[in-house]
Amino acid sequence: MTVTTTKGSVDAVSPRALRVPDRRRRATAGYPRWTPYLFLLPAILLFAGFTVYPYVSALWLSLTTNRGGETTFAGLANYVRLLRDPLFYTALKNTFVILIVQVPVMLALAVLLAVAFNSVLLKARALWRTIYFVPIVMGLVAYGILFRALFSSQDGFVNQLLGAVGAGPIPWLANGFWAKMTIVIALTWHYTGQSAIIYLAQLQAIPVDLYEAAAADGAGAVQRFWNVTWPGLRPALVLTAILSTIGTLQLFDEPFVLTGGGPNNATLTVGMYLYTNGFRYFDFGYASAIGYALTLIIGAISLIQLRLTREKP
Repeated sequence: MTVTTTKGSVDAVSPRALRVPDRRRRATAGYPRWTPYLFLLPAILLFAGFTVYPYVSALWLSLTTNRGGETTFAGLANYVRLLRDPLFYTALKNTFVILIVQVPVMLALAVLLAVAFNSVLLKARALWRTIYFVPIVMGLVAYGILFRALFSSQDGFVNQLLGAVGAGPIPWLANGFWAKMTIVIALTWHYTGQSAIIYLAQLQAIPVDLYEAAAADGAGAVQRFWNVTWPGLRPALVLTAILSTIGTLQLFDEPFVLTGGGPNNATLTVGMYLYTNGFRYFDFGYASAIGYALTLIIGAISLIQLRLTREKP
C-alpha cells in the first residue's frame, strides 16, 4: 500500500500500522474519559488514608498541647520549646556521632565485600553472598537482644574472648563511648551485607569491555578499581549513602534494646527521645514537633548529599 505525500513523493506504509489507531479507538469506544481515574481511585484513597492523613494529623498535633486531658491549640510553642531543650540537642549529637562513624565504615566494608563477591577467584560465591546477607533478615529486636548478651560487661562472650587473650574486660554497655561503639558494631553487622548485595548488582552492570580496555592500556588492579569500578558504583553509592543516613537518623530499635538510651543518656537518639515523649509521657504534641524537626533535618541532609554527589556535566 502506498501513500502520496504533499511533495508528490510516494512512501510505503504498512497496512497494519494504519490499523493500530483504529484498533485503539475501538478499544476505548463507549468508555468515559474518567475511567482510568476510577481504577486509580483505590490506590489514591489508600495513599491519602495511610500517608497523607498521618502527616497532616501529626502536623496539627505539633501545634497543640495537652493540659489536664484537654487538647488546646498552642501555635509554635512546641517548636520554641524544642529549640530550648538541651536533652534534644544531646539526642541529636549522639545520633550524629553514630552516623558519622557507622555509615562510612559500613559502606567501605560493603564495597570491599562486593568486589570480593564479584571476583572470579572466589569459590562458592553464592554461599558467601548468602552468609553475608543473612543478618538483614533477622528481626531488629532479636539481634539487639543477641548483641546485648554478646557485649554484656559482666559475662558477655566478647569480654570472655578478650580475657582469653589477656586483654582486660571492656565496659561495653556501661560506658558512654563504648556503648556508642557497640551500637555502631551492631548496625554494621546487620546492614553491611545488604549494601554489599546492592553494590554487587551495580558491579555486574559494568561492561567487561571497560576492564579489558583499561588492562590493554596497562592499568593495574588499583587503577582499574579507581577508574572503572568506582565510577561505575557511583549510582549505588549515592543510593546507599542516602538510605543509610536516613536510617541512622531515625535510629531507635538498637539503642532501645541494647542500652535503653544509657548510660546517662549517652546513647539517647532522636528517635528514642520522640518515643519517650509520645508513649511514656503521652506528650504527643511535643513528640510530633520532634518528628517534624527530624523530617526537616533528614530532608536537608539528603538534599546536601544529592548536590555533593551529583555528576558534573
